[in-house]
Amino acid sequence: MHDEFLCHVTAYGICDGRRIGVPLGTYRAPTLALALWWLRDRAIWIAERLDLSPEREVFPPGALVPVAPTVADVPALLRAWCTDVTQQERVADELAAGRLVRIATCDDTTEYELLAESVDALRMQRTIPGLVVPVA
Repeated sequence: MHDEFLCHVTAYGICDGRRIGVPLGTYRAPTLALALWWLRDRAIWIAERLDLSPEREVFPPGALVPVAPTVADVPALLRAWCTDVTQQERVADELAAGRLVRIATCDDTTEYELLAESVDALRMQRTIPGLVVPVA
């Protein structure tokens, strides 16, 4: 069983033709339960910030524009992931087995990524000798 987990949340977008990542948070979870809680908390945090209510807020004219119906509803996808018991169990199983977990969704401008991995698995990877292949 892996006891400690490193969790990251990052938003990726294009700036000057390059893909740029903006860190939105990192957490070193002392337990699997806290890692899962933090990932869900961050997913909801992103959803709440993306799902603005024009009726309740004051926005400058032209600040909100309609998007194509084909654009993914990132807030709805993140909320659905948080409440999907099967997905939560799958993430828990993967993390408990020492595997990296990546949850990602995107709209027309930005990709949102939640990552988690076992600190123990990271340490074990560092101790495994690298594969050396002679070149010519």
